[in-house]
Amino acid sequence: MEVRGKTVSGSDLQDAIMELAHVLGWRVAHFRPARTQRGWRTPVAGDGKGFPDLVLVRERVVYAEIKREREALRPEQELWRDWLAAAGQEYYVWRPQDWFGGRIERVLGR
Repeated sequence: MEVRGKTVSGSDLQDAIMELAHVLGWRVAHFRPARTQRGWRTPVAGDGKGFPDLVLVRERVVYAEIKREREALRPEQELWRDWLAAAGQEYYVWRPQDWFGGRIERVLGR
């Protein structure tokens, strides 16, 4: 999606979501990758590969994966989606269209 001729990055969308969440009273966790000599790495142990980008907590817990418009989930992200859904957790894949269409605000505003 473009806004005034500029493509909205996943990072921009994630920042906007975190700001909205804070305004609405949510606690937000995001585990940032770091650049190493071997490329980008997120220090994680166990089965953490593919863990959702955001965990938001208020009176409920929401897990969210942030993607560009046509970007697909990687297999390890699909596993987390499936396991979280099987455990009865709220899981969303959010894209710029969800922001501009109001879907993200509706989910966090409940």
